[in-house]
Amino acid sequence: MGDPITLIGKWLENLLYSWGLMPGVVSLIMAVIGVVVIASAVLVLDILLVWVERKVVARFQDRLGPNRVGPFGIIQPIADVIKLLIKEDILPIGADKIVYNLAPIMALGTVLLLWAVLPLSSTVYGTNLNVGVLYIVALGAISTLGIIMAGWASNNKYALLGAFRTVAQMVSYEVPLVIALLVPVILARSMGLTDIVEAQSIWFVFIAPIPALIVLITSIAELGRAPFDLIEAESEIVAGFHIEYTGMKFGLFYAGELLHALTVGGIIATLFLGGWRGPGAETYPILGIFYFFIKALFLYWVIMWIKYSLPRIRIDHMLNFNWKFLTPLSLVILIVMAIVDKIVPKTSMLVYSLVMLFVNVVVGWLTLQLLRRNAKSARMRVAEPKPVARPEPSPTAATSQTSSSSS
Repeated sequence: MGDPITLIGKWLENLLYSWGLMPGVVSLIMAVIGVVVIASAVLVLDILLVWVERKVVARFQDRLGPNRVGPFGIIQPIADVIKLLIKEDILPIGADKIVYNLAPIMALGTVLLLWAVLPLSSTVYGTNLNVGVLYIVALGAISTLGIIMAGWASNNKYALLGAFRTVAQMVSYEVPLVIALLVPVILARSMGLTDIVEAQSIWFVFIAPIPALIVLITSIAELGRAPFDLIEAESEIVAGFHIEYTGMKFGLFYAGELLHALTVGGIIATLFLGGWRGPGAETYPILGIFYFFIKALFLYWVIMWIKYSLPRIRIDHMLNFNWKFLTPLSLVILIVMAIVDKIVPKTSMLVYSLVMLFVNVVVGWLTLQLLRRNAKSARMRVAEPKPVARPEPSPTAATSQTSSSSS
């Protein structure tokens, strides 16, 4: 007996065929229904994430969080959505109306499009795209474009400054992200996400922990979350790119940010944590969906933990961290792992995994030693500044000083 999702899909497909529809029309209708179901489920989950994040941050800050509307305050997000829907929609004077209204739709829509290639189980996925990793990178760039549109179209200097910071931050952190994403592609011999999941008899996070960490850090930077939240730094530019947005348009930006965080968790879980794989997941795909969301929510919790624990860093430090540390590290680990992948045969997956893990440990240890050496030299420069050379007094000045002392 199949799982409920497969049975419902087969029943609906047979029902459409019984109406005398052509196979092409049936495939189109089934695709549209699948898109609507996945998008609706993800958006409902997004509303729940509002409650989860507020509860988690409350615990981090020794507070209770939402606890009035509904049991444990779980209906509070519904009240917030209603409030945003009935709020006045304001269009700033001088704003580009079309671009201004299109930006929040693009910010949320690009995140929803990412779920089209994420395999939720062995049989539940939007499409098995053979260039799924490239698709993810491309949509990440389009989401950056949505923020730039919002900042430029708002006719506000703070919004424009937030958009400029987006260009400096998100575009730069794409470089180490793309380089690190090549590692699971090399390990799985495919860019398809379904193929990458099926290749993980051993999770790639145990084979390539450094690329997994780089993907996590760069993804947080692309999200614009602390400590990389300079694109909407309240103490500097009020709210950044969405300062002029009100009502549900602001709500779309907020929903897109929360959903993007969960989506990043799902992407990292797919690439490095085995995706939907787990005990009994191949026999019962409903278990695969459960495993996938458990891993994605765990990574979402890690992202929240980092956000509410670390302070915002300066923009020059942020860019130096990317170009002087993450980019060289990602290049080194990619080259080393690619060479080892060609040398070590995959006849024994356990031996291959242990060799790759050893390579990551060695590169990580050398990186730490280099950082300690640079930090020590920097501390010495600060602790022992060079003495300032004082000019020698001229003979005339010395003679006059002696005459004054004598008198």
